[in-house]
Amino acid sequence: MWDDDGREYIDASSGPMVSAIGHCNERVVDAIAAQARQLDYAYSLVARNRRNLEFSERLARLAGPGYERVSLTSGGSEAVDNAVKFARQYAVATGQESRTRVLALDPSYHGATLSTLALGGDPTLDRFLDGFVTRSEKVPAPMSYRIPDGHSAESYAAFCAEELERTILALGAETVLAFLVEPVGGLSTGAVVPPPSYFDAIRDICTRHGVFLIYDEILCGMGRSGEFLTARNWPDALPDIVVLAKGLGSGYTPLGAMLAPAGLVDELATISGFNFSYSANANPISCAAGLAVLDEFERLDLVTCARERGAQLGAGLHELERTHPIVGDVRGIGLLWAVELVADRETKQPLPAAFQPSEKALIHGQRNGLMLYARSTAGAPHGNWFMVAPPLTITQAETAELLHRLDRTLAGLSSDAAAEGLLAGPGG
Repeated sequence: MWDDDGREYIDASSGPMVSAIGHCNERVVDAIAAQARQLDYAYSLVARNRRNLEFSERLARLAGPGYERVSLTSGGSEAVDNAVKFARQYAVATGQESRTRVLALDPSYHGATLSTLALGGDPTLDRFLDGFVTRSEKVPAPMSYRIPDGHSAESYAAFCAEELERTILALGAETVLAFLVEPVGGLSTGAVVPPPSYFDAIRDICTRHGVFLIYDEILCGMGRSGEFLTARNWPDALPDIVVLAKGLGSGYTPLGAMLAPAGLVDELATISGFNFSYSANANPISCAAGLAVLDEFERLDLVTCARERGAQLGAGLHELERTHPIVGDVRGIGLLWAVELVADRETKQPLPAAFQPSEKALIHGQRNGLMLYARSTAGAPHGNWFMVAPPLTITQAETAELLHRLDRTLAGLSSDAAAEGLLAGPGG
């Protein structure tokens, strides 16, 4: 990308992890224009359109067995809302009206509508939301860096799974509708990848208690993890419902989707159907754009690209971690990574809020030709990090250049911290 002064930038975070296929793809642009000339709008409850059918069929095929049915929305917040509404309608239709509770992680983020803000775990919103909406019940997120003394990442993940079951039992399993979780953390946890045992545990817990397991793959899905669905990284612990957005439209159009198994959807169809829709459901232009995006995924084999370039990016980030004491942790999978910033690597002491580490990371990134994504999540009680998640179309040479620019960015950030006496170790 270039600014109005002609300066070049690498979009190192795909915006907020949206632009999966890069910018200004002519094939997608042409597909949008062609569809607009042919059929601009059709309401999904009145008429189906060919792009809707083709896109839904292609998406279900790429998602694979267990996710044959697709409900489209105009974004991730709506898709999460649809997933919860589907679970609730199924519960009501099958005589389980008492299931009204939704569980989520603390911290977590699942959207920006009132309902999805209430589902997420962000204590800075307490004054805004309390008494205004019904909040989800929270269980601890399986963090991997800042964990309680006496725990390893594996044992803490096991503890978090045990807390899920304890919460279900405390509430009464018959009252719990769903457990909503990002399988790989977004900005709220900084690309945390729980151990496989965590997924086995939460799948077993939800199955035994009749609770819907919903994966929010809005940020981590669409190939970014090295699998088209991130859930496929743990094939023995698949969720009941998957939510996609962001990379689904790749910034060319607002687009989200809920995916569910044919058996579940078809059973509900015979009882009551799914009685909710939006005016922009399955918009023909959005479906045409989404189909063209999926064409590019297959034409360029972007899932393989995410694995290959992700390995290169991860190795480079770990090398920067060894070089720069301001980096406390590097974590991620595929082309979804986070770099956590600290004042002291030995003690994991975070940089003080007054230093504004997230804002300074963005500024130094821009000075070095990088567009990064960072903000102090939930008041930063778990530390500060920025995301490194470039488009899946990034080349080997571009990945090397991204790492070179990030090296300079971290050097500048370290210099600022050292100048204020904040950085322990070499250079502090």
